[in-house]
Amino acid sequence: MKFPFLLLFILLVSLISCGQSTLGGQGTTPPDHTVWDELVMAHVKPNGMVNYRGFIQEKDKLEAYLDQLSTNSPDRNSWTEAEQLAYWINAYNAFTVKLIVDNYPVKSIRDLGPKLKIPLVNDVWHYEFFEISGEKASLDEIEHGILRKEFEEPRIHFAINCASVSCPPLFNRAFIPEKLEEQLEFVTKRFINDSQRNKISKDRVEISSIFSWFNGDFTKKGTLIDFLNQYSRTTISPNARISHLDYDWSLNE
Repeated sequence: MKFPFLLLFILLVSLISCGQSTLGGQGTTPPDHTVWDELVMAHVKPNGMVNYRGFIQEKDKLEAYLDQLSTNSPDRNSWTEAEQLAYWINAYNAFTVKLIVDNYPVKSIRDLGPKLKIPLVNDVWHYEFFEISGEKASLDEIEHGILRKEFEEPRIHFAINCASVSCPPLFNRAFIPEKLEEQLEFVTKRFINDSQRNKISKDRVEISSIFSWFNGDFTKKGTLIDFLNQYSRTTISPNARISHLDYDWSLNE
């Protein structure tokens, strides 16, 4: 009679684990992000424009950092939330740079789909070109399967960069646990008040399509205008007219 109870236990474990990405380590320690910090300080301008040729010249250094990430993924039981968030944000940004570097020159990250012969049912963000803890992984899984799913943190949208002009600028410092709150506040305020990416006035806002695509992430604790007013230098009226700007997918170089 013990067998049914064993099946029930296995089923319960499966149900618990299926809600969380399988990308994760056990007994790992948070990696040192100094190498990524040095790379972005050297090859990313304060406005977020990227010198991909510079990254190509230091590709060995980039690959060494990525190898470190691949073998030291977060242990959800022992790492702090800040350590995990910093890891996944840096991983998304660094692997995105690798994707561009490996296929440079390219006019847009979206052009890589046909170039890499990715099936039309998918896109470049579903392309599994790296490994985390021995598991094949994609940028889509980091963004949607981990960052958006496992953390209640809308500011991650301004920290990760998709190698495009309309994306929030790539931060030219590594995200680190000790300064993560300060860094997330900085990149969020910078993006929302960037007149090239958002046009904000009291009664009308023309904002990035990011706020349309991920509206639910920004409205869990109030309206979208409530969220914007936490960071906007201009106070927006609750009844302001909202529209969204076209997205420029040109490479951010």
